Amino acid sequence: MPCYLKRILFVLFFLSGFCSLLYQVIWLRMAYASFGATTPVLSLMISIFMLGFSIGSFVGGRFINGLAYHFKKSPVIFYALAEFCIGLGAFAVPELFFLGKNLLLSSGEMNSSKYLILSAIIITFSVLPWCIFMGFTYPFMMSFFKGLNRRNPSGFSYLYLANVLGAMSGTLLTAWIIIEIAGFRNSLLTAALINFLIFLASITTGIFYPYKKIYDKESEYAKEPLPSEKETKKVSSVFIHTLLLFTGFVSMAMEVIWIRAFTPILLNTIYSFASLLTVYLFATSVGIFLYRIHLDRKKVISTGYLLACLAIFSFLPIIVNDPRLIISVPLALISIFPFCAGLGYLMPKLIDEYSLGRPYEAGKAYAFNIIGCVIGPLFASYVLLPNWGVKFSLIILGIPFLLFFILYYKREIFQRKRFAIITAFAVLMVLTATFINISYEEVYVMPEEETTDRKFYVLPDDCIVRRDYVATVVSSGAEMSKLLLINGIPTTSLKPVTKMMAHLPLIFCPEKPSSALVICLGMGTTFRSALSWNINVTAIELVPSVKKAMGYYFADTDLIMKNLKGNIIIDDGRRFLNRTNETFDIITIDPPPPLESAGSSFLYSEEFYELAQKHLKQKGILQQWFPCGELKIAQATARALSNSFPYVKIYKSVEGWGLHFLASMNPIKVPSVQTALSRIPDTARKDITEWYQIDRAELFDGFIRFVLKSEISLSELLNDDKKITITDDRPFNEYFFMRRTIDRLRGKYVEISCEP
Repeated sequence: MPCYLKRILFVLFFLSGFCSLLYQVIWLRMAYASFGATTPVLSLMISIFMLGFSIGSFVGGRFINGLAYHFKKSPVIFYALAEFCIGLGAFAVPELFFLGKNLLLSSGEMNSSKYLILSAIIITFSVLPWCIFMGFTYPFMMSFFKGLNRRNPSGFSYLYLANVLGAMSGTLLTAWIIIEIAGFRNSLLTAALINFLIFLASITTGIFYPYKKIYDKESEYAKEPLPSEKETKKVSSVFIHTLLLFTGFVSMAMEVIWIRAFTPILLNTIYSFASLLTVYLFATSVGIFLYRIHLDRKKVISTGYLLACLAIFSFLPIIVNDPRLIISVPLALISIFPFCAGLGYLMPKLIDEYSLGRPYEAGKAYAFNIIGCVIGPLFASYVLLPNWGVKFSLIILGIPFLLFFILYYKREIFQRKRFAIITAFAVLMVLTATFINISYEEVYVMPEEETTDRKFYVLPDDCIVRRDYVATVVSSGAEMSKLLLINGIPTTSLKPVTKMMAHLPLIFCPEKPSSALVICLGMGTTFRSALSWNINVTAIELVPSVKKAMGYYFADTDLIMKNLKGNIIIDDGRRFLNRTNETFDIITIDPPPPLESAGSSFLYSEEFYELAQKHLKQKGILQQWFPCGELKIAQATARALSNSFPYVKIYKSVEGWGLHFLASMNPIKVPSVQTALSRIPDTARKDITEWYQIDRAELFDGFIRFVLKSEISLSELLNDDKKITITDDRPFNEYFFMRRTIDRLRGKYVEISCEP
């Protein structure tokens, strides 16, 4: 094969990997917007992508040679058609999601289990076909590659390296640059354009290298003898398939676990996930690259030694990240590098050894690996993490590598000294991880005052830890120092401001309120305060364990739970609004911190506010809490609200920090102090002042006077730049890297103070 052609194929597969990653990121976000930002949707999307790759890889490998022979067309032509179809998916998937969402809405009210099943069917039919086309690309290009390189059995690893490097670049550019500049829809159009360019380049390549030139018996390529199996294959096919299945399973399961394990230090932002994925892909590409170098030198590391390395490397994220030693973002990311590099070396090596460059065998082997990738994240989310937590889940996944190593060498393990040393060292790593080291799940991390540093605190023995498929929830502290932590991040505490998220909009209701919706339960303070008005209150909470934790914070939780007017639903807030016909006097929202959290824009965007409009009664009021943070995000929130509601008012919190946004479709009349006081029932008065020991009447009157006199004009907060808003297409609060970098360089970065 000419060198220039080999480079062209590398570039094409690089761009293909770039687009695949971009599609995965954006289609997942669009699925969240249409069907709810829930863990089942996340797991389903990952599994559909992996399933599509598996089907496409297996079916494409089985039929590509027959298709090429039947139509007398070069396999690269079929590769071009696959890329063209992938590009069409950029236009089709958003429309299919939109139609599917409307179909579910037209079917009326339904419970969550039915909604989940129907939405799963819609997501599968919307995304799976395009993922199958992505799976076709490997065997189609391998068939073309094999025709030109009959002596080279390593076509898969060459293409896999290009694809992984493309995916890594897609991760970096998509998260840090493209989406912030272009938004989701324009990013999809960019990916589609790249797919169409790949199509044109591949068609051109097929014209210069037609079927006859590749497969003609008289061609120089056909005269080169094929490598024999004895030259390359040294491990049984059953063992290879088992290893490929297991490595795919472990790689995706560990990725899910690492995300939860490092959330306390990486925080729950888009850039944290992108950093973790970038390191994962970069390490994988390094492993593939080393394998390619060793392959050229004919000094490939044996499968047995690779298994030994993986057995040791799998425990590094636990051992080197003990928070009692050091808290370091770089260390957390570097700790996964050796393991990912080892997998990057092993996986293409096994497929090359099994396939000898043949597309059907490569597709079949790759399908086994991807089947493991389908099962891994589901098993980690629903079995490992809820039952064993971060540390023991990683240990459970790491131990089988040691068993595979022992199985690989069998009797030699006790006959060769170096094998015995490796085994003993791996066992020592297991014991250290199990009995000595602790994980970030066993601490919570808080920023130091007036610095960007973070300090960890070991959780006390009397804290209560609950785990589920969404998060690890910790209840800690006593009396007024109680904390709720989700994945190691302090989420809320017992503060009067959380009470006012219910009381303030209810005070402003011109008519006697009868119903309220609380989105984001937290400790349950706002839900409990709304019930003190003796009205029907529905609370929506995404994390099941948060509901179970409420009893830790309030002694009267049993009475609250028995109150027939209160109802707590485990669901995504936006999905609940999409599937209910109820309307409310107030809707109050307190998204979990920080403001930049991944997916938080779904509760700050114009589309969400427009959806909330439909569920407010004629004179209903929406309350949006905004804590301290970047001024421009506050301005974007104000713009999103004012673009969605004709009437918006802003008040400082009772503690002097943070903002209460009040929005309505009708004029919001500010009541006098006496009118406000007359509207509040006795039970609500007691709720407002229960955490204070001074005279309740005086305090209560002061509370109301302070709030009503703390109004901030909307015009003061709005930015003149109307593009500073939050939409589903441009989540301004989540994607901020370039904006903040430029603002800091110009000295224009401003934050709203957290100080009272």
